[in-house]
Amino acid sequence: MGLLAGALPDFPWDSLGPVTERARAHPDGIVDLSVGTPVDPTPAVVRDALAAAANAPGYPTTHGTPALREAVAGWFARRRAVPDLDPSAVLPTVGSKELVALLPSLLGLGPGDVVVHPEIAYPTYDVGARLAGATPLPADDVEVWAGREDVRLVWLNSPGNPHGQVRDVGELRRVVEAARRIGAVVASDECYALLPWEEPWLSTGVPSVLDPAVARGSHDGLLAVHSLSKQSNLAGYRAAFVAGDPVLVSRLLEVRKHAGMIVPAPVQAAMVAALGDDEHVAEQHERYRRRRASLLAGFEAAGLEVDPSPAGLYLWVRAPGLGQDCWQTVADLAELGILVAPGAFYGPAAARHVRVALTASDDAVARAAARLAGA
Repeated sequence: MGLLAGALPDFPWDSLGPVTERARAHPDGIVDLSVGTPVDPTPAVVRDALAAAANAPGYPTTHGTPALREAVAGWFARRRAVPDLDPSAVLPTVGSKELVALLPSLLGLGPGDVVVHPEIAYPTYDVGARLAGATPLPADDVEVWAGREDVRLVWLNSPGNPHGQVRDVGELRRVVEAARRIGAVVASDECYALLPWEEPWLSTGVPSVLDPAVARGSHDGLLAVHSLSKQSNLAGYRAAFVAGDPVLVSRLLEVRKHAGMIVPAPVQAAMVAALGDDEHVAEQHERYRRRRASLLAGFEAAGLEVDPSPAGLYLWVRAPGLGQDCWQTVADLAELGILVAPGAFYGPAAARHVRVALTASDDAVARAAARLAGA
């Protein structure tokens, strides 16, 4: 009934139409940095695995092949400092966005239940709560919701979209402990975890909610969500997974079996190849590092403020001083043929920022940086 009652907001990016046309009118063409969609080639090792598995006449398994679940568990041990993930507690998903949007519903939440999410956040956390008929609660401070029995799900997002902030082990542990005291599930969206830019995260890695130092020896009540879209250029494959508490994953699996929510077999094979190959991830990280440095220099040369973003795929930019309304900054940049996303898409607290994606070709990034430097 919530959908029929118009409970959902308009899709934010649809509102960019007029300013997109303004940017497109630039004599040297548009540089679109508004959406974080990968533009670099899908790695050959992944494409080869997809092609080799293309003869797939039977239905794939909803739970994922044993090879895929083992690959995810091995990847968590090797790349995320999580040595104790049970492969049975791994579930492939059709991209991460559908899991984010549907998790409250899949967990059986509804009216009277509260879903906590970051104050500056990807809008799908809010939408997912509304789809289930639950109440979204933007809150960064644990004390806002600690002890509330109506809180059933707490979303974390580290590194954060759009601002790139990272929660350390102590911060993650405080959230987990507060949630466990009230029986709430903690779901951690960790899709940008392999894109750190600053210390200590370059050396230590971005911590996961499943890290033993956070989880205290048990994954009970914890879910980590990860996508291969950004680190492996697999956005078109819709390749992601959720892992953690075996009981929760089992519940999600049963619902997804009934609903037919299955990752295609060739994509599952491609995911195994992607998870087993660290070289292409390092190469992609270096591409984004170069583009980030170029854009950062360009925005600073143009006199704009760039907030610290120790990880992730975006720059978080505002006008100097107290800043100006984000839509004015969007319009100003559109005059340079550069399209960015207004911070208003990510909540009221972001109304003076714009989000700049690093996902453009080297040539496009160079053109944007040159325009900014000459502004």
